[in-house]
Order: sequence, then structure tokens, then C-alpha cells
Amino acid sequence: QVQVVESGGGLVQAGGSLRLSCTASGLRFDDHAMGWFRQAPGKEREGVSCVDWIGSNEHYIESVKGRFTISRDNAKNTLYLQMNSLKPEDTAMYYCAAHNGPYCGTTWSRAYEYSGWGQGTQVTVSS
Repeated sequence: QVQVVESGGGLVQAGGSLRLSCTASGLRFDDHAMGWFRQAPGKEREGVSCVDWIGSNEHYIESVKGRFTISRDNAKNTLYLQMNSLKPEDTAMYYCAAHNGPYCGTTWSRAYEYSGWGQGTQVTVSS
């Protein structure tokens, strides 16, 4: 059974930074692309970023390009999301999940491509 645990969220002022981590178990980590999603109150869950199994191909939604960086350490079964220049609109619960395949593909932002969702970590950005 795939399990993921997110950490690193918190309260930060606009312009600040946070680094989220996600540790996965119950799967062969380097067989899977990994993704970050977020969900703000009253909004649908949206895909934020995805990285292929080897960490060489990254995808981002437009609103975070240039501010967020996704990375992974396959030796540690861990996924990261470095978030810089945070904005109040980044406030959300952030989730990581294992993609069903090794590559993100063109549908990387669709939740149905993933399994093994964690409980999430809250990110709150104050203005």
C-alpha cells in the first residue's frame, strides 16, 4: 500500500519561502513520477508541479513558474517543493502523490493520474 507523508508547511509572510517534503513508502519510488497538488478552501484541487522518475523533466502550472522548484532524492524516497516569493494566493493545503507511471506526460496535472495521496501540509501566506 502506497503511503506518503508531507511536511514543511507553515505560516509565512508574502515574499517568503518554504520547502515542502514528501516521503513515500510502499512503492518502488524511482518507478514513479511524483507530483504536488494544492487545494484552497472552496476551490478544486489543482496540480502544481510534477517531476519524472529520474528528476530531469519538470512541469509547473503557469502561476508558480520561476518561483517554485520541484526535486527528488530517489535514494531517500523523498520529493521536495522549494517555494520562493510566496504570495497570498499560494495559500492552500499541499499534497504530494505518486504518478501511476514513470513520466509526468501531458496530463500530469490531472488527479486521476495519481494514487497514494497523503494528508497534506498547510501553507498559509499572509499579506
